[in-house]
Amino acid sequence: MIPRSLDLFAQQHKIASEFKEGTSSGRICSILALVLMVWMMCVEIWVYIGEQSKYSTKVDIDTMLGSQLRLNFNISFPHLHCDFASIDLWDKIGQNQLDVTRNIEKWQLDKNGHRRLYQGRNRRDFDIEHDTHHPPLETLHADGIHAEPITNNDWSTYHEENEFSFIYFYAPWCSFCQKFHTTWERLAEETEKREIPVAIGTVDCITENDVCAEQKIQAYPTLRFFHQGIQVNQGEYRFDRTLEALLEFIDKKLESENIYKQYPEAREAHRINWNTDHPGCLVNGYLLVNRVPGNFHIQAHSRHHTLNTYNTNLSHTVHHLSFGMPMSDWQRRRFSSFGFFSYEKHHHPMDNTLWHHADEHHAWHHYMHVVPTRYLLGDFWRDRYFAYQALVSHHLQAYNQGDPPEARFAFDISPMAVLISPDHRTWYDFITSLLSLIGGAFACARLGSDLIYYFSGASAGTRRLG
Repeated sequence: MIPRSLDLFAQQHKIASEFKEGTSSGRICSILALVLMVWMMCVEIWVYIGEQSKYSTKVDIDTMLGSQLRLNFNISFPHLHCDFASIDLWDKIGQNQLDVTRNIEKWQLDKNGHRRLYQGRNRRDFDIEHDTHHPPLETLHADGIHAEPITNNDWSTYHEENEFSFIYFYAPWCSFCQKFHTTWERLAEETEKREIPVAIGTVDCITENDVCAEQKIQAYPTLRFFHQGIQVNQGEYRFDRTLEALLEFIDKKLESENIYKQYPEAREAHRINWNTDHPGCLVNGYLLVNRVPGNFHIQAHSRHHTLNTYNTNLSHTVHHLSFGMPMSDWQRRRFSSFGFFSYEKHHHPMDNTLWHHADEHHAWHHYMHVVPTRYLLGDFWRDRYFAYQALVSHHLQAYNQGDPPEARFAFDISPMAVLISPDHRTWYDFITSLLSLIGGAFACARLGSDLIYYFSGASAGTRRLG
């Protein structure tokens, strides 16, 4: 039996049947409320997702630690031999480093610009010995000139008449050449005496410029071994300039040519994989530079040659150039998710750019204004990244006669830094906003239902909810 108190409570709270009956206006309000809530939820979610890619920027004093900055580069010079590629560093506080080799690699390129195998890497610049005991050149010429001079007109004829030839390209004003003349004349006498089947010749690159231009002579003296007018594999001589060393080189080349006659396919295989004589060089690595205005430049330089600066072509391709530590794979994925932001465009503006010039005795100069940038992409340490944006301008510089051209990369590091940080709502703010929209939509639907009922003229107490 139900207690009286509970029975009275049930009777007082009994819902009249008319309140359970549906109406067309109630159904319309419910449908409209549902559509409104779904639409507002979608809009709120879309806005929240869009805000995840919003970031604010501000300018602040550069507080990055360290007095030096890493400069990364990968640059190829199709017309500059690695033996002559010198990297120099200079800045306004007095740092001046010549022919920097630390943390730098040089790779010889073939005529197609492809990197050679390991033997083309980091070839050392050895000291070169010279003979000093030969008689004066006038004494050696007393019985005639044995090293035959070659002119532009008889270059082809000379090689048709001689199957093997060893040619000395020089300039009369070159101090290294003046020291070497007597040794070369002695070599010609010795090959005749021993009946070695190699013609010893000389080319004055000042008077016979056409031949030297065709052979792309970049430095004096240049010594090359030819077979029927074609330079043999590894045919450029770079060792001691002594009579003994030169004769040993000739013997090795003749021995190699005899092997090639027996196995012609070996010549082509060695030419493709081991010939490092093409004048092309890939220079890559990094430098540690002070945080002050300065530059690094690449020019032709040698301790044992006089460079032909007028014909030096420093056209180059910048494959990569950046400041700071390279990004990790995770950081690259993180930045790739920013649809509004192009990392490569702002931080590596010179990547994959070609700087060619046809004019002789010219070189490109590049000027980079570097802006430190701090990215605060989250709360964890790996979400904080330091990078450097760069604004670049370029200029083709003409040089005076006798001045060596240089491909210059000047930089100026700003003392101000750009701070980039997230500018979006937290997840709990999003949930709160979403629930408030749902509640507001429901309240509006209830109010609309009441108004419809009121203006419909129905009797009081017959409100119905759909």
